[in-house]
Amino acid sequence: MTGRDTSRIVLAAALFALSLLFALWFHDDRHRLAAMLVFTLPPLLALAAVLRGGTTASKGGFWAGVLGLFWFSHGVMVAWSRPADGAYAWAEIVLALVIIAAANWPGLRARFGR
Repeated sequence: MTGRDTSRIVLAAALFALSLLFALWFHDDRHRLAAMLVFTLPPLLALAAVLRGGTTASKGGFWAGVLGLFWFSHGVMVAWSRPADGAYAWAEIVLALVIIAAANWPGLRARFGR
């Protein structure tokens, strides 16, 4: 198994875990459908793109990394402003960092690897 395959598996697992986290987080929300469309659907679409083709820019990895920056920012904002949702927010922060790292790993390895 190559490093690219490993990063793709980690990226796929983190995207799935994030969509599951959002589904649990917003399960009892008053605007559940809107929350699912805004939060749960994007990681699932990125997951489908990654599973279909890998981690290249045109195949989902780049966009997963870009969305990871949004998810990281959202998690920090929620952790800071709503301590009651802190566990969900910290889980989102950790998963976003994993997504960003996994999406960028092949490029970093190609640039700085042996």
